[in-house]
Amino acid sequence: MSSVLRLLTILSLSLVSGHASPGPNPSGCPTLSATDHQARQSLMHYVCFYRAAPGDPAHQADGPQALPTDLQWRHAAGHDLVFSHTKSVYWISLTVQNPGEHQGLWYLKLNYPLLDDVTFWQTGTDSDRRLVTGDQRPFASRAIDYRYFLLPVTLDSGESQTITLRVQSSGALNIPLTLETPDEVIAQSNHLSLTHGLFYGALLVFAIFNLLLFFSSGTASYFFNAFYMASMGMFMFAMGGFANQYFWPDNAPVANAAIPLSLVLCALSMTLFGRDFLEIERRTTSARVVQVMAWVCVGFLALTLALPYSTTILLNTVLGLAVIASLFMIAVARWRQGYQPAMWYILAWLVMLVGGLIYALAAFGYLADFLVREALMQIAVGGQVVLLNYALVQRWRLLNEKLLSVEHSARTELEFKVHERTAQLRNTMRELEKANRQLAALSLNDALTGLYNRRHMDNLLPELCAEARRTGQPLTLALIDADHFKAVNDTWGHGFGDTFLQLIAEILTRHVKRPRDVAIRFGGEEFALLLPGTDAEGARQVCTAILDEVGGTALTSPDGTAARITLSAGLASLAPGEDRASLFERADEALYRAKTEGRNRLRLARPVPVNTP
Repeated sequence: MSSVLRLLTILSLSLVSGHASPGPNPSGCPTLSATDHQARQSLMHYVCFYRAAPGDPAHQADGPQALPTDLQWRHAAGHDLVFSHTKSVYWISLTVQNPGEHQGLWYLKLNYPLLDDVTFWQTGTDSDRRLVTGDQRPFASRAIDYRYFLLPVTLDSGESQTITLRVQSSGALNIPLTLETPDEVIAQSNHLSLTHGLFYGALLVFAIFNLLLFFSSGTASYFFNAFYMASMGMFMFAMGGFANQYFWPDNAPVANAAIPLSLVLCALSMTLFGRDFLEIERRTTSARVVQVMAWVCVGFLALTLALPYSTTILLNTVLGLAVIASLFMIAVARWRQGYQPAMWYILAWLVMLVGGLIYALAAFGYLADFLVREALMQIAVGGQVVLLNYALVQRWRLLNEKLLSVEHSARTELEFKVHERTAQLRNTMRELEKANRQLAALSLNDALTGLYNRRHMDNLLPELCAEARRTGQPLTLALIDADHFKAVNDTWGHGFGDTFLQLIAEILTRHVKRPRDVAIRFGGEEFALLLPGTDAEGARQVCTAILDEVGGTALTSPDGTAARITLSAGLASLAPGEDRASLFERADEALYRAKTEGRNRLRLARPVPVNTP
């Protein structure tokens, strides 16, 4: 402990100094007794400040001596100095006195690392010093190698100093000031080092553990979780000033860009993890929302490299909060759908949403006591990480239980099959035959009318032709077509057209009575009759009755009017030596003549031409 005190003392005495004449001492601000612990705890009751807007002479002043003498300083009155995004320059004044009998060393600590330009002036009886620092400058510009801004204040017995700060930043301004002894600085630093070490160490361990789980299992959720924890750890590391201190102390632009960049990476990793963990089905509203969020994150990632810090930090903060809120609502929807692991995911994001909102309000200057908000954010992140990893464990447990259940069921079923193998095989064969018959019936029947379809006609007609040639019995084929059926569909719709087709099928079924006669629908409005053992005259009588009944039957159309339809038919009887193709062509030619001669009629096919030598 004593060696650390000596180091702090040496650093404070080796501070690079610049001389400036004393500036105005604000009226109404009492002098702080540095030896009074109670007074140091109430430091903000001894602070005055002035806000210099652009155009104000104090905005361009390069030191306390350049400030107007009639400056209207305001008393802090015990309140923390917290300001939202502004282009103004803030001047802060504090007068400190050492009433003790010995020289003393204290540290004025500014507990907020994200300030672009911070300049300290110490104006006293013996010497004047100036320290120019800020996170827009190399980290070595600070008086002490520490993530916050520390100003050594050495006072002889009875000496007074006026400490003036000039603060300007492109973001929000938090100016939490404390005056502490070296012992208090070291004690608090040790306490924070332990807290931060546990926090970042736990994040690192969880991230590595999830990464190893990803490599061993191939489950993408573990990778996205590790990606999220690494991004969140980098964001908190940068916001706390550690990244500037340890990663890029000599590169201020990178240090500033790291905060919004890590923030948008957090939003992207949240989105990817949520999509995978919640098992969102494709082509759903939730899936489309997540996809849009992912692409928006990619777009913001590009904008972060092009836009200034003050813009990107605001945009990316809004993006992060929007992503958290969206994922929270999607998780609620998945939970209501019965996805149990979503419950722990909801709790994790609820904790994160509350902590992130409070932290954002503090970071943007809407809430005081940034250190407390930072600790609260670490608690929120820690709680969320624990809950997310527990959610992953619960998800794995449920999957494992399902696998064990499936395995147990399969084992039980297998044992039963072994004991009942012969009986099951017989049952299976019977069921297979039944299924095949049902499938054959389904494949040979028209779904709309219930009549046989074109496939059945193609299978049956050659057999009937061969039988007729072998036995000498007649075989007649009738082709029937609905007249002007397209007009029915165009006028009343396809639904009403289907009703007409069902009516025609019903009438065909009533008139085709013999067991071997077959009614077929082989096209849209095209039907066929296979009449084995029936000559042309018998077929003509059957078809005439069908045409008459269909033409005389009216259906009520959707518009309430009576609708009728007529049929045209062509008949052909199998001639000696004729094949099925010729029979079909002659029946089709007869149907064509019936159509061209005015429809609603029946025509017999012309005889088969006799070949003469």
